[in-house]
Amino acid sequence: MPRKGMSRPPPGVSQDAKPGNKQQRKLAHIKRKRAKDSSRREERYAVKKEEAKNPKLRAERLQRNIPLTLDRKRVWDEADSDAEEHGLGLSVDVERIKRAKQEEEDELNRPLEEGEYESGDAQSDNESIDSMIASSDGEDEDEDQNEAEPARGRGKSKLPSATERATSPTHSTRSTNLNLAPEALAAKFPTLFTNEAPPTPKVLITTSINSNLHNEAETLTDLFPNSVYIRRTAHRYSHKFSIKEIAKFASNRNFTTVAVLQEDQKKPSGLILVHLPVGPTFHFSISNWIDGKRLPGHGRPTEHWPELILNNFRTPLGLLTAHMFQRLFPPQPEFEGRQVVTLHNQRDYIFVRRHRYVFREKRETEKAVVDTDGKEMKGAEGIRTGLQELGPRFTLKLRRVDKGIQRMSGQEWEWEGKMEKERTKFQL
Repeated sequence: MPRKGMSRPPPGVSQDAKPGNKQQRKLAHIKRKRAKDSSRREERYAVKKEEAKNPKLRAERLQRNIPLTLDRKRVWDEADSDAEEHGLGLSVDVERIKRAKQEEEDELNRPLEEGEYESGDAQSDNESIDSMIASSDGEDEDEDQNEAEPARGRGKSKLPSATERATSPTHSTRSTNLNLAPEALAAKFPTLFTNEAPPTPKVLITTSINSNLHNEAETLTDLFPNSVYIRRTAHRYSHKFSIKEIAKFASNRNFTTVAVLQEDQKKPSGLILVHLPVGPTFHFSISNWIDGKRLPGHGRPTEHWPELILNNFRTPLGLLTAHMFQRLFPPQPEFEGRQVVTLHNQRDYIFVRRHRYVFREKRETEKAVVDTDGKEMKGAEGIRTGLQELGPRFTLKLRRVDKGIQRMSGQEWEWEGKMEKERTKFQL
């Protein structure tokens, strides 16, 4: 009987059996791993050699190997009109609805071409045709209809497919068109959707009672122009003002927004934005807060009014949120400061960044600027933009939208998070 741990395998056992010695098992594993990596490397070099001879093979491979992300699997709610009940809870593409309506109007207003008749004339002509001729023509029409159905199916929708949207160079940086707000949304929030020019923003920034986030609140005063920070205290001789009382105080002094920075374990955990004088109130959670001083290669911000970029706000709730952020920044930026604040929405997470930009010449190692079609943009062949992040850097997540300015408990809300359990459906 062979002893345990012997070097040779017992009779009837293949040579590929796992050896009993630990070092031998380790060496065998390394040998198999190197052989596997070597075979994969040879396969990659063979594919690369073939693609060098025929560039179409590489394009086909990249088109075939597109990763199936959540953005590509995003689903939308079916909504024929933008004036439906519970509009904030619907995940509908406002731009797509407007485009579909415009296509229908253009089709109805299109002049008739030669060979086309009105429905009444066509019906009267069909009644005067002999039945035998009509039956034979009907068979021909059925055949023509069967041949034309695939063409009509392809031409009905002019929207890009999921693959085209995923491979588009501007898919992740799609700017927000604030003029596409639904009429029902504008009627429900008239203070945010007005035809008149909005007043100059004036923001009051405060924190929770006895908060330690004084430096972070001062940083928000640099981010939001024309803002001031006022501390809240819970001293026994002081009055503990509620958010509703603070909003009334600020509204009487011509403030347009109240921002309340919330704290958890001495770190920013939430942000409440109250639109004055009557609301609505937006509740956000904050994650990944990084001060500007901790960013590598950061710059020093100036007091110039920055430009505002809003990306990927496409639903009614997203447009409402975008209008709220628009009211925090003056509509006339100071371009000599070359500062820009970006709010990029992706999977209902709003990434807040602030940069300073400068135009410089293109370097030899840099790629060309492309447009929405993926072709090189004319007029920008030798121009490049250099960015320097100023900070702060943080991420927002919308949790609730209240109707007005109410207390922390018992308020009526327009929209609340976690209402949709489907991972492929986003609200903004």
